[in-house]
This record gives sequence, C-alpha cells and structure tokens, in this order.
Amino acid sequence: QVQLVESGGGLVQAGGSLRLSCAASVRTFSSYAMSWFRQAPGKEREFVAGINWSGDSTYYTDSVKGRFTISRDNAKNTVHLQMNNLTPEDTAVYYCAAKRSIAIFTSTKLYDYWGQGTQVTVSS
Repeated sequence: QVQLVESGGGLVQAGGSLRLSCAASVRTFSSYAMSWFRQAPGKEREFVAGINWSGDSTYYTDSVKGRFTISRDNAKNTVHLQMNNLTPEDTAVYYCAAKRSIAIFTSTKLYDYWGQGTQVTVSS
C-alpha cells in the first residue's frame, strides 16, 4: 500500500510560482513512476507531468512545457512540481499519482495510488 500526501498549493497571482510536493510512504519508492495530474471544475482529470523511477526521464503535457518542472528525491521519497509563470488556466486541484512501473503513463486509469489533492488557484 502506498500513501501519497500533497502539499504546497495555494493562491498566487498570474505570473507567479508555486512548488508542489508529494510525500510517499512506501519502502520501494524508486520502483514507482510518479506523475502529477490536475482537475479543474467541470473538467476531467488530466495529466500534467511525469517522471520515471530514476528521475532521468520526464514528460510534460504541452500546455506546461517550459513552465513546469517535475523532479524526485528517492532518498526522501518525495516528488516535486515547480510551477512558474502560472496563468488562471492552471487553476485546479493537483494530484500526485504513483504506478509501479519503469515507464511514465499519462492515463489516469493506469495509476494505482493517488493523493488527496492540493488546490492551486491563480488569479488574473
């Protein structure tokens, strides 16, 4: 069983930055690909960014490329999402997800574990 706890959300003005963190309670954290998803009101949950087990491969949805950076620290069982140049369109609940895999997947259906989510609100 894997427990994921997100933190770092909040209210920020357009153009600002936030850093989300996800702490995982699992002994074999390095066996898991980790990703961030988000869900805006009235919309489906969508993939944002993913990182493979070792941290040497990342993948981003087009709308966040060049603005968001995903990273992980396997020694601390954490994954981070640095979000820069935020826009109101980034407003959503952000979820951390884990899948025991060497590859990164973008479908919500393929992830085994989810956090409770953290709210990110970007004002114009």
